[in-house]
Amino acid sequence: MQRIRLRYTKRGRLRFTSHRDFQRAFERALRRAEVPMAYSAGFTPHPRVSYANAAPTGTGSEAEYLEIALAEARDPQKLRELLDESMPAGLDITDAVEARTSGLADRLTASVWELRLEGTEPAEAERAVEVFLAAESVEVQRRTKNGMRTFDTRGAVVSLAVVPASAVPADRTPDSACAILRLVVRHLTPAVRPDDVLSGLRVVADLAPPVPAAVTRLAQGLFDEESGTVTDPLAPDREAVTAAPSTATEAADAKAPEGPAA
Repeated sequence: MQRIRLRYTKRGRLRFTSHRDFQRAFERALRRAEVPMAYSAGFTPHPRVSYANAAPTGTGSEAEYLEIALAEARDPQKLRELLDESMPAGLDITDAVEARTSGLADRLTASVWELRLEGTEPAEAERAVEVFLAAESVEVQRRTKNGMRTFDTRGAVVSLAVVPASAVPADRTPDSACAILRLVVRHLTPAVRPDDVLSGLRVVADLAPPVPAAVTRLAQGLFDEESGTVTDPLAPDREAVTAAPSTATEAADAKAPEGPAA
């Protein structure tokens, strides 16, 4: 059995798809692309797909991850192309690598988020960020399936800053006032989401954008304490594949006919 890890996106209007909607679209893509999936045992076998830390409904993402198990070996890049062609535009399969290490979910310990606050002046956002970061704790409330829960958002935030106007690409520069925040948050329990941080900014600094923020996950992976960056969770698998032949190559070699004896 071969395991393939995939990176995918949620862009444009597709950011409003729920995780269940994505699951249905992805399983249809598996059938269209005729992927030789491995199935679970039991009375109701289902494709062996593992999803990891999906973004909340309504947020965009450039860095979602999942893992599939195949009954037959396939080239990861060819498989990625077939699946990407079978997915709706906006749900794009952007990377694929053969799983050669364990614990993908364990390497998703932090996320980098972009929060676009339309109608908010950058100077106002900078003042609010300073107040938030200076606080020892920032408690907010959120309704969960078990009712209202109060928790600290400050402890999960590694960094929070207003992106300078000079760092914003010209094609993304807004026509009106707009503050763009860059947020790095650890994946703790309970999970602190971007909207929780926005609630915290409203609590401590009365920052209240006139329209809902446009939120996009730019990256997620293992947080490097030394560099303060979020690393690519597929890098260890990519390095392991480089050091050793892939399962697809091994399978092809095994099927290759032997040449005539000398």
